[in-house]
Amino acid sequence: MSSEKTAPTNDLSQIIDSAKRLGIELDEAEAMQWLTAMAAAEGMDAITTDERTGVFGSSIVMLDFSPQDLAHFREVGRIVEFDDEPGVVETALALSGSAAQSKIQSYPGDADFFERVNIIAPTREEACAILARIMRQKALSKLRGPTYQFIEAKFGSYPFDMVKEGRTLKAGSPIAWSAADLEKGYLDGFHPDGTAARVTWEDASREPGWCKLDWVIADPARRHLANASNMLDVTWEAPDGKITPLDGYLDPYFQEVYLDATSVPIFAKLSKQVSADAMDDYVKALEREIKKYLTKDINYGKVAKRMYNIFRLTGRYPEAAFLRELFDEPTTVLYQVWSLIRTVDDATHPGSSIPMDYVLNQTDDLILEVIKTLEGPKEEEIVRYLLRLRESLTKQRSGEALVPEGEAARAEVINLVNNFFYEKLTALPVIQEYMERMKQ
Repeated sequence: MSSEKTAPTNDLSQIIDSAKRLGIELDEAEAMQWLTAMAAAEGMDAITTDERTGVFGSSIVMLDFSPQDLAHFREVGRIVEFDDEPGVVETALALSGSAAQSKIQSYPGDADFFERVNIIAPTREEACAILARIMRQKALSKLRGPTYQFIEAKFGSYPFDMVKEGRTLKAGSPIAWSAADLEKGYLDGFHPDGTAARVTWEDASREPGWCKLDWVIADPARRHLANASNMLDVTWEAPDGKITPLDGYLDPYFQEVYLDATSVPIFAKLSKQVSADAMDDYVKALEREIKKYLTKDINYGKVAKRMYNIFRLTGRYPEAAFLRELFDEPTTVLYQVWSLIRTVDDATHPGSSIPMDYVLNQTDDLILEVIKTLEGPKEEEIVRYLLRLRESLTKQRSGEALVPEGEAARAEVINLVNNFFYEKLTALPVIQEYMERMKQ
């Protein structure tokens, strides 16, 4: 593990004092109840099922899940999920990210899904071909509808260096397929020497690698747009029963809430294959992401979320309790800014048909939420910057690059939200020390 486990009561008083100084209302009794429940969990092998709703997941993950928005997420799930094919394809769909931590995140971000897809086939090549077929079918059948629009699919890797739309894409890097690319079934570009190059969907299927699909979803209940993604963990089951991950790695189940109890058999079959080192590997992967968001793509909100997942899994429960409370604070309405920024980016992506009216409505909703939730100088500052962003978006057309004033306003809003999370995190010395270590 990356850190030593601490007893639930150790350092809790210091955490509570720090929270008070920051204006975070950390209830001591509630924190102790959560810490005790975490300490009592028998490990990641323990699976808990909610008999009333039929959802299930690891005991630790289920402590953070609330079924309040379950009906909404199941509705979105019907858009992004893959169908079973008896004797060929079996699946288990789960929520991940903030959607799986809805008990603590008053203002969740995107609708992130995770799906285990087990393909039963005589050979690996046939399994890859089946995956290529069902992924393309899924994307083409859900390109657009009354409440959704497909954005892109990640499937396969570039077999050689390729220049596409002015960008050089290195051999081995993931291929992002737009709706137009999927409909054609190929990507055209150039080799670095200027000669024509083409990569087909069939070419990509030979080494599928990282598989993911993204949509923008209209949420009538909340009156704004949200990003919905489905990350696939694809395995091949050979005739002898041996199960092999097609990307070489079977993902652990440390952050998923599965939506249907009928998926228990496939989940149980696959979870037995998870490596004994899965926990350490998972923590190391999160630490790599933390370093990226601390040093390259600066995003202290994402740093906070990943630190919470690390701390709760490695036994640093008092620090996890602090971060858990941070994401339940009214001020973390600011985390919704990241969803707005991503929607703006999707709407201004070349070829996008997302109406700018939807983006403006989402901006208006966020401004009203900030006014309702925050008060004082913080509210005035964020509202001023959001209004500036909104004004720039009124001059924007869908599918065209963000206008210069929009880029400037976007950067201002991102900087403000980053500063907010940075101030909260660095106010706790033990977390500040951890972040400094991660930067190294």
